[in-house]
Amino acid sequence: MKVRGHRECKDCGTRWSYYDTGSVVCPDCGSMHSVGVDERTRHTDAPATFDLTPVRGRIDEDPLRRVAEDAAERAAEYVRKRGFVDAGDLRPLDETFVAAALVRHVGGEFARGLQHGDAEELYFLSLLRDADGGERPPAEEVPESLWSPHGLGLAAAVEAYQRDLRTYLDDHPDEHARRLSGRVRDHRKRMEALDGDVPPRDAERLLHAVRDVGKYVAEGDESALVTADNWLEGLGND
Repeated sequence: MKVRGHRECKDCGTRWSYYDTGSVVCPDCGSMHSVGVDERTRHTDAPATFDLTPVRGRIDEDPLRRVAEDAAERAAEYVRKRGFVDAGDLRPLDETFVAAALVRHVGGEFARGLQHGDAEELYFLSLLRDADGGERPPAEEVPESLWSPHGLGLAAAVEAYQRDLRTYLDDHPDEHARRLSGRVRDHRKRMEALDGDVPPRDAERLLHAVRDVGKYVAEGDESALVTADNWLEGLGND
């Protein structure tokens, strides 16, 4: 949506940035009577915190199913709030968002109470350890039995980014970017049709591709078009 990002309270005169607070309520007096004092600008992001500290504190006390359920819910809430167009600028698809998408899907797998072995539990606990800091286990550590939620998690992150990328391209048309984004979409849909059950390195290639499309669009870096195309070529014929 397009918003007037700089607000002024009609009751006390305080000025603040909607981009920082995500609210039209005055941060000083609490009044809901405010006006925008600038032009409307495309903005899809919102202030959001992804904190798994309380979840990690329960690992030794609660059943893993309940820990996973809480983690997945926290991740889902964070993902819902986030966007990638900030005050008219396209931002990168950051690792914290990707890790949250993985926690949402892998955590959902464990939350269903299905039986998993030591390798699966170790991977999930490793994911919980650093996901809110924007770090996650490498692709080669994903157990084959978790390829599906891993693939679906990355596909969800790619889809969310492409949604805002399309919105940004509506305001800043670029046929090269749309063409490559369309190829990313086709590969993503194929991965979803397979329930995400693809080699983790293939899912990572798709992630790299959409990031490079975003880099080209945001920075005008034409070399990113070449690398995006190379990532997609590594996924097979279009």
